[in-house]
Amino acid sequence: MTNFIITKWIEPYVLLENAKEKFAMQDYTFDGFNKQTIKKEFLKALQQTNTFGLYMKNVNKFYLFKSDSAVDVEKFLSEAVNLTAGDFYRSEDTDEPFDKIDLGKAEAAFITA
Repeated sequence: MTNFIITKWIEPYVLLENAKEKFAMQDYTFDGFNKQTIKKEFLKALQQTNTFGLYMKNVNKFYLFKSDSAVDVEKFLSEAVNLTAGDFYRSEDTDEPFDKIDLGKAEAAFITA
């Protein structure tokens, strides 16, 4: 699993709207009681071909995006939302994007299987 953890402040809905323009989207809404169950469903859905996920600070949803072909998330971040390599970092740790966002240490994360 490769994660792209965004540390630079961004307008979350600009990020979301740019992704929705290019890819089919499904969301997984959760609350404090069912977050772990919904997270497992979300991570399972990410195993499908040509999918990636988005988790953002202060939003109780996981977003799943589907494409007809492989997605270069790094290219999307630079072209669609004008982020540079210093605005985000990669992580292979499955839990890190969720932990960083929940602790307020990151703004959003794109998650790929």
